[in-house]
Amino acid sequence: MQVNSEGVSASRVYLPANLTHETLLDFFVDHFPHIEADEWLARFSEGLVMTADGQPLAASDAYQSNTHLLYFRRLVREPQIPFEEQILYQDDHILVADKPHFLPVTPSGLYLHQTLLNRLKKKTGLQTLSPIHRIDRDTAGLVIFCIQPHERSAYQNLFRDRVVTKIYEVVVPYSEALCAKLPMNYCSRLEESEHFLQMCEVEGEPNANTYIELIEIMKPWAKYRLTPITGKKHQLRCHLNALGVPIKHDQIYPILTPYQEYDLDFSKPLQLLAKQITFIDPVTGEGRSFMSPREVCLI
Repeated sequence: MQVNSEGVSASRVYLPANLTHETLLDFFVDHFPHIEADEWLARFSEGLVMTADGQPLAASDAYQSNTHLLYFRRLVREPQIPFEEQILYQDDHILVADKPHFLPVTPSGLYLHQTLLNRLKKKTGLQTLSPIHRIDRDTAGLVIFCIQPHERSAYQNLFRDRVVTKIYEVVVPYSEALCAKLPMNYCSRLEESEHFLQMCEVEGEPNANTYIELIEIMKPWAKYRLTPITGKKHQLRCHLNALGVPIKHDQIYPILTPYQEYDLDFSKPLQLLAKQITFIDPVTGEGRSFMSPREVCLI
């Protein structure tokens, strides 16, 4: 697997025989119509398009059918995340990382180098790392990576089959009425809202279930322990918002605030933490349990 000095993996593209392009630039512009020709010219000039064995190519090079090429994504500017991840555990099969707030798990949008995956690839030299589950960029805490590609599906199936216990900790506004009801199971039906970033509760058969426990009260805040029984998008955020106690510093619920691209406000991290994860390892048969040393803040 070809990677650059920042641990970013290359993408692979095949040049079929049934095309009649004269140059590589012609092919890339035609094959990726959503990417401007100037962007491909910049990638070629920076050595980001290469042969399968890593030799840089020029935009004017002739189209050679029945070959594979490698190419890297390019970002002119990327937000810098000034917080460090921590590796909590590593063996021949998995790596368990403790992710800070604001750091995406995998590359997308504005983020390429500043992602947990690429940071870990660079730190460990393990280019086969692959996350077997994900948490939001705003959420801190545990993320597990598979090391061996042939074992990836076995670990991913743990989450598909819901045989993993995940526990989150969260800080929300104190509600005497709600605290009096805890612990409780909260069930509802969640569906995509008109805005793709938000989920909403709707009438119908419940498809989302969260077990909620009280940990501590420090008015005007309270700390809860959340165990999601199901895994719907934004389930914890949406459920707590529906109960009238949106998570401290949540910028999606109840009000969707404008997306910050570069000048990020690091002073108000979402007080949601993926605290603990427990499962039976499908490869070794061992019981696994990991806990983040991070804490959500009641103050």
